[in-house]
Amino acid sequence: MISGFAEILGTRCSVALSEFGFMGGSMGSVAGEKVTRTLERAAKEKIAAVVFCTSGGARMQEGLLSLMQMAKTTAAAEMCREAGAPFITVFTDPTMAGVLASYASIADIILAEPRALVGFAGARVSKQAQVGKAPDNFQTSEFCLQKGMIDSIVPRREMRDTLGNLIGMFAGGAK
Repeated sequence: MISGFAEILGTRCSVALSEFGFMGGSMGSVAGEKVTRTLERAAKEKIAAVVFCTSGGARMQEGLLSLMQMAKTTAAAEMCREAGAPFITVFTDPTMAGVLASYASIADIILAEPRALVGFAGARVSKQAQVGKAPDNFQTSEFCLQKGMIDSIVPRREMRDTLGNLIGMFAGGAK
């Protein structure tokens, strides 16, 4: 997890980015702390928080400490809401399990990249648990958009402008 401040189209924001190349982007205690601090900074400074999600879920090697991050990050998201600081998540491929079941799915605005895998359980587990057959596009950003779980699908090449315009609207004027 990489976190800090950024400027998107001239507007300062607090950001965090998951790195799938490191342990599948899983959320352990350090990643959860970085997301929490990203949201707390946004709330304190009343600026937007933007979190790019890519994760296979909670880091099971850390046991309960990993699972505790779900509650901790969700509480930090509520701090943003109470402070009037906008919170935006971007689902990249994949955004799964504990990350999806906590802070990622409760943002004010949820964007996703095209064809991103989005879900709580993997396809094999979902298939075993279902009575009927899942649609072919099940657990994709397109399926989530159709069902109202995300607000928009945005290709990566359009992400900066889309985020900049959204943050600009929250900050008092679209660019």
